[in-house]
Amino acid sequence: MTEDWQAGGFGLYVHWPFCEAKCPYCDFNSHVRAEVDQSRWLRAYLRDLDRYAERLPGRVLNSIFFGGGTPSLMKPEVVSAIIERACQIWTPANDIEISLEANPGSVEAERFAGFAQAGVNRVSLGVQSLRDDDLRRLGRIHTVAEAIRAFEIARAHFTRVSFDLIYARQDQTLADWRQELSEALALAVDHLSLYQLTIEPGTIFSQRRAKGGLRGLPSEDLAADMYELTQELCGAAGFNPYEVSNHARPGAESRHNLVYWRYGDYIGLGPGAHGRITMNGIRYETEAWSDPEQWLSLAESDKSLKIFDKLKYTDQVPEHLLMGLRLTEGVDLNRHAALARKPLSQSKLEDLSRLGLLQVRNGRVSATSGGRLILNRVIAELLED
Repeated sequence: MTEDWQAGGFGLYVHWPFCEAKCPYCDFNSHVRAEVDQSRWLRAYLRDLDRYAERLPGRVLNSIFFGGGTPSLMKPEVVSAIIERACQIWTPANDIEISLEANPGSVEAERFAGFAQAGVNRVSLGVQSLRDDDLRRLGRIHTVAEAIRAFEIARAHFTRVSFDLIYARQDQTLADWRQELSEALALAVDHLSLYQLTIEPGTIFSQRRAKGGLRGLPSEDLAADMYELTQELCGAAGFNPYEVSNHARPGAESRHNLVYWRYGDYIGLGPGAHGRITMNGIRYETEAWSDPEQWLSLAESDKSLKIFDKLKYTDQVPEHLLMGLRLTEGVDLNRHAALARKPLSQSKLEDLSRLGLLQVRNGRVSATSGGRLILNRVIAELLED
């Protein structure tokens, strides 16, 4: 019998928690360590994979994503062994996507050749800015020249190369962003991730702003204008805005991220990694212990998970909307009704459509460009009884 998760597919996320330096805007589970015993880490990853093999037999694996942290600091043989074990446990899809995130400062041609030989077929570079002054403000340890060189090395080894940029930075004008994004589009292959700078609690930027620093951040209106400009320029260049922050040429969308947004099943492997897995028709949420040394020790004794709980359908309903409405394709109304055990309110759908925030067609509901700007409010309205 077809289970709900199969509408989104099945992916594996591998979290490498180590970086060369901690960026001041970053709230990811990343840490700086002088030394890492990669052989020991590999054994822990493989042991965790084997535990998931017992829980989730007989599946087709659509994607593997090495995130972090800075996974390009991993040894290629570690990456290779994880890929090999995953593809022994599950049947790899014919078009399996195997992605690895890289920071330009950690890119070496020899290492990238090793990743390609290991099976990685897509790389995502954390460029973040094409302006040296702003890279320094963002706490990045690479220059624009190094980023472009890393991009060239990546292109020499991988047919699919994406890179990230952050906009709505300090003192950035709309004209500044237009020029920088135009340069990025001229450079890009088939995919761009374009994120608005947000100041997350607990980050160095958050502490700095609380002390009266971090001046020159754009107003909400200017940030919204930058978002609209991003959609306009990317669309004109053939990079469709298939998700709130992601743009791709047709067919080049990130298959792994689509597993998340289409509310499929995914394993979260490594410190702090989250997952959603379905067993015997029941969906579970998983979360690993976040401290790297704690996770490593517990993974060696089969206790890496901090959370392994059944997800109530009342929790799945907002998750499905939150993920699906990020996508241009939107949410299948019949699938959502089956998850929620009732259809979305027709009057709410009509009201939000009249306001230009949603559109309903061919059995799907999707957020408009304006609706995605205030997506949390739109979803709250849809879920209100």
